[in-house]
Amino acid sequence: MRIITMIMNKIVLLLGILFVLSNCGKKKGNYDASGSFEATEVLVSSQVAGQIMALDVEEGQYLTAYEAVGYIDTVQLFLKRKQLLSGMKAVDSRSYDISLQIASLKQQIEKQQTELVRFGNLLKSNAATQKQVDDIQSSIDVLQKQLAAQTENLRNSNKSISAESLAIQAQVEQTDDMIRKSIIYSPINGTVLEKYVEKGEFAAPGKALFKIADLDRIFLRAYITADQLNRLKLNQEVAVFADFGKKEMKQYAGTVTWISDKAEFTPRTVLTKDERANLVYALKVAVKNDGYLKIGMHGELTIDN
Repeated sequence: MRIITMIMNKIVLLLGILFVLSNCGKKKGNYDASGSFEATEVLVSSQVAGQIMALDVEEGQYLTAYEAVGYIDTVQLFLKRKQLLSGMKAVDSRSYDISLQIASLKQQIEKQQTELVRFGNLLKSNAATQKQVDDIQSSIDVLQKQLAAQTENLRNSNKSISAESLAIQAQVEQTDDMIRKSIIYSPINGTVLEKYVEKGEFAAPGKALFKIADLDRIFLRAYITADQLNRLKLNQEVAVFADFGKKEMKQYAGTVTWISDKAEFTPRTVLTKDERANLVYALKVAVKNDGYLKIGMHGELTIDN
C-alpha cells in the first residue's frame, strides 16, 4: 500500500511538472509578434476665436459623427454679417437702369429720324434745302454717338458696382463660414478620451478642446521580422491575443490592414522572437473591440491560426 502511494505521488508530481512546462512553452513560443493596442484618435480644436458658450462633453462619453456638442460666441460675427448685408444693399442701390437712362436720347434720335424723312420729301419738291437735310443727319449722328458713349459708361459703372457687391457677398459668405465653424462637433463616432477646456473659457484657432477615439475598431500595432513577411498579406485573418495580466490572454479575430514598406530597428518596448537588434516591419491588425480592449494594452498575434 505504501509503495502504491509513493508511485501515485510521483505521478502527480510528474504531471505537475509537465503542466508547468507546457504553460511556459505556450507563453514563450506560440506568438509570432507582439505590440500594443492603439485607436484612431482625433484632437478636436477650435476653428475660431471667442468665448466658449457651451461644451456638453465629458470624458468617457460616446459621441456620434457631426453631433453638435457646443458652440463659441457668435455675437460679433452676427453683427458683422448684418453690417455687410446693409452695405451690400447700399451698393446695389447705386446701380443704374440703363434703359431708363438712355430713353431720352432714343426719343431725340427717333424725332430727328422722323424729321429727316419729312425734310427729305420736302427736298424732292424743292420745299427744303439740302443743308437742312444734312443738318438733321448730322444731329442724328451726334445723338447716336452720345447714346453709345452713355450706354458704355452706364455699363462700366454697373460692372464696378456689381464687382463691389460681389466682394461684399464674399465677405458675407466668409462670415457665414465662421459662424458655422463656431459650432463644436465630433468629426467621428467615438469615445471622449480627454477634455481640455470648460464652458466660459476663451478659445483661439487651433486650441485643443477635447480628444476623441474610435474604440469600436481598435488596432494592434506589432512588429514582424523580414522572414515573416512572406507569411503575411493585407486583409489576412490572424489570431490576436490581449494580455489582461495574471497570465490571462483573451483571443480575438484580427485583420491585417497595414504593413510598413520600410524596415526599422525594433522599438525598445517591443519583443520579437528574434534578437532586438534585427530589423523589423511594423504592421497594424484591426480588431473588433468588445469593450475590454484598452489603448496601450499589450497584445500578441499568431500568423497561422
